[in-house]
Amino acid sequence: MPSAPDLRRLVARLRFRHLQLLVELQRGGSLRAAAGVLNLTQPALSKALGEVESAFGFALFTRNPRGLIPTPRGEIAIRGAALLLEELAHVGAEASAEPSVTVLRIGAPPFVAQGYLPQLFERLVGDGMRVRVQLMEERVPLLVQTLLQGKLDALITSYPTEMPDAAGQPLMYEKLFDAEFAVIAPATHPLARARRVAWAQLADERWVMPAPSSMVRRTIDNVFRRAGLVAPVPVIESTSPVTNLRLVAAGLGLSAVPATMLEGADAAAVARVKRVRVDPGIPPGPVALIYRADPANPRLVPLRKALACRTMPITKRRT
Repeated sequence: MPSAPDLRRLVARLRFRHLQLLVELQRGGSLRAAAGVLNLTQPALSKALGEVESAFGFALFTRNPRGLIPTPRGEIAIRGAALLLEELAHVGAEASAEPSVTVLRIGAPPFVAQGYLPQLFERLVGDGMRVRVQLMEERVPLLVQTLLQGKLDALITSYPTEMPDAAGQPLMYEKLFDAEFAVIAPATHPLARARRVAWAQLADERWVMPAPSSMVRRTIDNVFRRAGLVAPVPVIESTSPVTNLRLVAAGLGLSAVPATMLEGADAAAVARVKRVRVDPGIPPGPVALIYRADPANPRLVPLRKALACRTMPITKRRT
């Protein structure tokens, strides 16, 4: 079994062009494809690949008539190469910015981004913290994949029920708070005036819901199942809590939104909906700070400073 390559040997013998070669070889599957992208000859790339494998001390690809296939060790090396290249690009963008700032890339699903992040960002970009935020709003599985690829620094999100394959990359979770959700109906709807509503009364109503992969949708489906009911099929699917609030205000159905959406996110729409007093209520959902465990990311320092303004229990765990 080959020994682990010494760090000094890797630093002395590897170049960023070697890392780019590994990524392009995986992407194209052959020296010919990589040569076209990198504008180099196949013999030059073959020599460079030999230098990379010599530096590591073991083969990173297997050769067959169809091209190159990464070995298990090669997949790990390629993943690390992609992360280093992403970080290099990000460092370059930060260093060339005027004025110089820390560019913090955060991912969040829409219900977190729209309901909770405005207050966080007010603290994060204020008080002379010299931070610029790039926000990616997406579904949680895609956010996790983007984090693992090194294109995001951290997520502020619900816990994904099924983590994508992390390929040996441990993720850290720090619970921030429990998000509360409310069932809402048009203000003129009969259930909006009821003192107590059972889930059976909601099963035959028209619903506006997020996509099936979202935490809110899964939570609602589970509540119906626990009540011995089949979850209704929504008449409209929309990932945006703001849009769903407005659709309910327009009389198109019931929905479940973060409770914070009823605190003035859209005053005109909020005035045209009412919270349904459903019993039992929707269980709260944990929201966490999620980031790659290694290497330590200094961009998380200002984010932690802003998050520390909340008095929340913090727990850590690895995938």
